[in-house]
Amino acid sequence: MSVAKEIIKRVADDTGITVDELTVSGLLAFLREKRRKVMLERLDVLARHGATSVKEIGGKIKDGEIPEHPAWEDLIFLENLESAIVRIDKDIEAIQESS
Repeated sequence: MSVAKEIIKRVADDTGITVDELTVSGLLAFLREKRRKVMLERLDVLARHGATSVKEIGGKIKDGEIPEHPAWEDLIFLENLESAIVRIDKDIEAIQESS
């Protein structure tokens, strides 16, 4: 048995839950923390452009309120972050439904 598996088993035993319950709990905690970090990144980019959404940044670029560069790159980055949030949310939901 690997060291990680031994530790997982010991923690599960110490807390009175099964290894599967501990694994699910740990995975959910990991995904929630990952989502939190992605959301913070998203908010940082939005704040940098004084916007509250991807759509708003697109409008500001179109209206010439903010320079196209680097705003277009940030817009693409934000779209990727929002896609990541959706994927993480789906993973969290799937795990919660299955456990």
